[in-house]
This record gives sequence, C-alpha cells and structure tokens, in this order.
Amino acid sequence: MGASWGGNLGVPQIISRYMLFSGQEYACSMKMTKHGHSCVRLEKNDIVLVLDPGTLSRVPEALDGANAILVTHEHPDHIDQEIVLAFMAREPAVELYAPRSVAALLANTTPAVASRIHPLEAGESAELFGFQVRAVGGQHALIHPRIPVVANLGYVIDETLYHPGDSFIVPEGADIRTLLVPLHAPWSKTAEVIDFVIAVRPDQAFPVHDALLNDAGKALVTNLLRSIASSYGTTFEGLKAGDSIIV
Repeated sequence: MGASWGGNLGVPQIISRYMLFSGQEYACSMKMTKHGHSCVRLEKNDIVLVLDPGTLSRVPEALDGANAILVTHEHPDHIDQEIVLAFMAREPAVELYAPRSVAALLANTTPAVASRIHPLEAGESAELFGFQVRAVGGQHALIHPRIPVVANLGYVIDETLYHPGDSFIVPEGADIRTLLVPLHAPWSKTAEVIDFVIAVRPDQAFPVHDALLNDAGKALVTNLLRSIASSYGTTFEGLKAGDSIIV
C-alpha cells in the first residue's frame, strides 16, 4: 500500500497502490533549482521537496528550509548520509522517503530521526506536504555483472515531473512534461540517454547526473540531445548548479 505523510501526522494515511492523480488538479507551478549532480530542489506553495542530496551536490544549500527529502538509492552521490541525518536532527519536522533498503540503512540513528524515515516501494503513491509522489522502477541500472545491483526508485512528482534516479525506467500512465535526464554514468552510454528521452517524450528535459563530465563533455552530450530531442517535440537545455526554472 502507499502512504500519505505530511506535517505532524502520527500514523500515515493509506492511499491505494498504483493510484494515479490524473483526476485531480495540480496546476500550481513548481520552482526547480539544480544543486549539482542529481540533486534538485522543488518549491511549491512555500513547501520544499529535495531529491537526491548526495556528496557531489551542494547539499546544505539544497536542504535549507526543506520539508521533505526523497532519495532514489543508496549510493553516496545521491545521499550524503552524514549531512542529511544531521540536518534532520536539527529540523524535527523534516521527513525522508527512500527505497526500503535505503530507509533501513539510514534508520541506524537516533529514534527521533529514525521515526521520520519512511520506506517506499515501486508502485506506491504518497502525498508529501502537498506534493503528489509516485514511485516507479525498483532497481538500479546494471553497472557490471560483478557489481551487485541495488534498489532504485524513480519519482514522478504531481504526475508531470520525473526524476529516474540511476535508471532509464519509463513511467507508465503519466504525461511527463519535465524529465530529468541522467546525462552520464558508469552504467550508461549516450545512445541509451537519447533513447530514454525519446521513449518518455516530455515537453522539456534537463540534465542531472553530470558531475563526472567536464564542460566539454557536457556541451557535447547536451548538443547531441538537443538536436535529436527536438525532432520528437522535446526541448533540452543545460542547467548549472544554482540555476532555477519554473516547471
């Protein structure tokens, strides 16, 4: 089952598994700020949702004023455990959501913090302080057969924005307007990145997971994606750490 958390609610309210939110209106725009690598900050109605505050990102700036944190998987470039747990200890209203295995890893902390770390499974939906979140996927993309595959969840936000974490899973039943695209990783090649954008076919797409590329590499891949994505009705533009847009 999916769950609804927010504010100081004690027991999560249950939401139907695989529930979609297409029957409700979420017309309010979101401000999205990239904070490096795969970390983005979403702001709507004075509520802040932060995704993947990892070690290659500007984590303190991203977390400032956050109400909720979403983590796609356990790798350090997606969750800086020390900074995130310290932040949650200072801010007693902040909630964190992650794959079940990640939530278990993070729960080895003080009871006050552990009680605000919640597991999610693929197919579950939750309302987080007014943001509608649907978890999809389930596992990290294969890096190499000798490297164990870990759990990974992609998150569809308000049924319009999609952060896939470290995967190219295409979400079902959503009209994605804004796609966050893992630009470069040990587990991918540029052809797969392009095919992912074509498969999702959003209105607009922006790069994440790009900290391992230098400026020349980012420009090369961005130009390739921009030229091909435009043929499928998708605009693709680069974002630097600190850049903000309305989505």
